Parts: sequence; C-alpha cells; structure tokens
Amino acid sequence: MNTRRNLLFGAGVAATGLAALGAGLVDRNWAAPEPEYAEGDSFGARYFPNLTLYTHLGKRVKLYDDLMRDKVVTFNMMYTMCGGLCPTMTANLRGTQKLLGDRAGKNVFMYSITLQPELDTPEILREYAESHHVGPGWLFLTGDPADLEKLRRKLGFFDPDPVVDADRTTHIRMVRIGNDRFDQWTMASARSQPEQLVAAINMVDRSVDFTSHNGKDASLPA
Repeated sequence: MNTRRNLLFGAGVAATGLAALGAGLVDRNWAAPEPEYAEGDSFGARYFPNLTLYTHLGKRVKLYDDLMRDKVVTFNMMYTMCGGLCPTMTANLRGTQKLLGDRAGKNVFMYSITLQPELDTPEILREYAESHHVGPGWLFLTGDPADLEKLRRKLGFFDPDPVVDADRTTHIRMVRIGNDRFDQWTMASARSQPEQLVAAINMVDRSVDFTSHNGKDASLPA
C-alpha cells in the first residue's frame, strides 16, 4: 500500500483545502506568456508569486526564492490580536517544531503569515514569537496587504462565500504543507496534535525513511 499517496489524497487530508489550491491551479491560463520566469523554472516558481515579505527578525525576503524553492515547508495564517483558537494552534505548531528537532530550519521550514499586516509589524511579530518561545526554522511574516491577500488565496486559505471569507478566523484553522521540489502539497488541521502534524510533514518529505525495517509506518511517532 502506498501510504504516502493515501495521506496526500485520502480521507485524512482536508479535501476543501486541497480543492481550493487545486482550483487555483486549474484556473490558471497556462497559454499566457510569463516573461518574469526563466524557461525551465519549476511549477512552484510559476505558480507562487515571488513577493517581498518581512520576517519577525526584520529581514526582507522573497517568498519563493528565499523561503520556498526546493524546500519542505508549512504555512499557516494568524494574527497577533487573535484570541480563542490562535494560541492553541500556535502551541500545536510549537510542539510540532519541538518534535522535528534539528530538522526544523534544516529540512523543514515553518512560516506563519499575518492576516493583519496593518497592525502586525515585524516588531510586533517578534514579540509574539518570543512570547511563544519560537525556535529557529520558524518565521512569522508580514508585508504589503495586497500581496498577503494574493498569497492567502494562492495557498488555498479562502472560502468561495465572500461573507465567510471576510471572517479572519475562517483562515486560521488549517496548515498548508508542501514539498516544492517534488510539487507535493497537502493540508492538515491546525488543531491536530503535534504528532499528527509531523506525520503529515513526513508524508511529503522525501528525505524521511518512510518504512522502517520491521514494516512499521515510519512517518508516525513511536
């Protein structure tokens, strides 16, 4: 049984999130010329805009060139003034980072994107990251509001109902997980336990030894 394929396309994956990303891919006009990209660039380089973003450490970065190219990544949406679910989800992601160990920032890169860029400056995001004891390999990102809106939709964090889509809390419940090099993407609930999120990451990370010698699924925690 192809366990990796089952997680990516089976019932364990959030189908609505995959459909949202898939809709963006299908709607794309591949016949249109794209002079901003060189011939031979990967699918990810063509699909994701190479936006200018700013990290909670005050560094200016390019979305695709610096943060995504050939990497295993996770993306979630957040904002520092969010109560309720946000602290729980941030804690789950912090637990995920701990379980990843030295893979975080080396093999796997985590990104949290603000839904309130007009308020969440790099300084505010840094205070938030420090208050949640965020370690290396996890960046909080802000930027131009129009750019972040475009990125949110490209990542599939949107609802076709404009009333629902206008509610920020609609977009904080999921984590987009992908391997840019191999064009493999999935989505998981941000309310999942850290062990479940690591298992989802392992499914797209080709560097993981997927099956141990005793036949046990190596993507799952012991």
